[in-house]
Amino acid sequence: MSEPRARRSARGKTQITRRQFLQQGAAGAGMLLGSMAVGTQPAPLMAAPSRTPGARPNFLIIMCDQLGLDAVGANGGRWVRTPNMDRLAARGVSFMESYSPNPVCSPARSSLLTGRMPVETGVTTNIHPVHPDIPNMGQWLSNAGYDTVYCGKWHLPQGYAASIDGFTVLPTGGGQGDLVDTVVSRTCEAYLKSRPKDRPFLLVASLLQPHDICYWAIRNDLLVPDALPFPQLAAELPGLPENLRAAPTAPKKLTDHANMEHWSDQQWRYYNYIYNRQVEMVDADVGRILDALEDAGAAANTLVMLTADHGDGRGRHGKVSKWTPYDESAKVPLIASWPGRAVTGAHDHDHLVCGLDLMSTVCDCAGVDPPVDLRGRSLRPLLEGKPVQWREFVVVETQVVGRAVRTPRYKYVVYEDDPVQQLFDMRDDPWETRNLIAEPGYADVVRDHRKRLKEWQAGLKPVERMPNLV
Repeated sequence: MSEPRARRSARGKTQITRRQFLQQGAAGAGMLLGSMAVGTQPAPLMAAPSRTPGARPNFLIIMCDQLGLDAVGANGGRWVRTPNMDRLAARGVSFMESYSPNPVCSPARSSLLTGRMPVETGVTTNIHPVHPDIPNMGQWLSNAGYDTVYCGKWHLPQGYAASIDGFTVLPTGGGQGDLVDTVVSRTCEAYLKSRPKDRPFLLVASLLQPHDICYWAIRNDLLVPDALPFPQLAAELPGLPENLRAAPTAPKKLTDHANMEHWSDQQWRYYNYIYNRQVEMVDADVGRILDALEDAGAAANTLVMLTADHGDGRGRHGKVSKWTPYDESAKVPLIASWPGRAVTGAHDHDHLVCGLDLMSTVCDCAGVDPPVDLRGRSLRPLLEGKPVQWREFVVVETQVVGRAVRTPRYKYVVYEDDPVQQLFDMRDDPWETRNLIAEPGYADVVRDHRKRLKEWQAGLKPVERMPNLV
């Protein structure tokens, strides 16, 4: 691969590639990247150019696993209590059209931390690391004078990594979410209350729940309609989703994945009851971290963003788990609070946002020029309630060869080498029950979405996948 050239930003400032960024810093500091010891952070190689003088904000990013957008009480969750996520929403903005770049763990996480699509990070499945030419958020901000700290699930590709380039790693061990998340939240609490006060910080708190629902699904076949293990809960089981039995014409990869046609209504209700309890478990850990931020006196100058890598089927389209471009998998919470800067108690239904936007937002608010070729947009003007021309669509990658184009009204889904495509009217059919792809009157809509996808893909810069490390 030839050495990429430096580029100029719209502001006229030179933007350098990650390789040039690190090479210049290494020459200046006489150090080599990759010498980080377990649990430590490499010394800064060079300072990224800062555009904002004075005190810079801290950043707390709370990442959940398998948390659907409407599994949060403040986002419309009817059968769940999430007081801590709800109080974060009351203090800031909940983006109600928030999409994962890819509804699979590792690909999504690579995008959240780099601002690039999975095909550009080289992480299109759960077994590959991020390509070394793509900088992560910790590397970028640590070289701009931030203390950058990571705690919890990594999965790029190691589940709980002992060292991460650009971050000081707070060790937590591993295991299922009902055990490890409490360790993660208490470790973050300890960091926030004892951290050095002379430098701004970026803390990524990566929690696992409600991912444990995967293990419940594996064992759920033991439950039969007339022999629930806890019959006293029958009156508390949630209702069924409207599209439980919906089966719109779909590409083969969607019809093959995680269908549970043999489950009874009672089994589905029990599944969602357990999922909601696991959401409440992670909400408690979110609360401990938010309380620690306040107790440490850092809340007033910290931008907090809570999101997830992907959602869960929860019986919609008769599916469990993730991997699909349906909203139950692809739509995730994105809640942001910034005291004194962000508007409060807002639910934004007007702007299509994406996990790619985290990297752009952090760089903008930190006053740091971003890496080259970020695909996200800074959420800052939306948080501050300022008018801004926004994107017209987002794209979701899935199962390596699948793509979904979401515009304000429609969603278009296509898989490589599969003749079956999908088009949903997300205004009139938000449960995605009726595939309009072959219906008269929609040819122009389909043509427009295909054109958008073709042009968008032409602007990407795919990289080779790195060797499997797991």
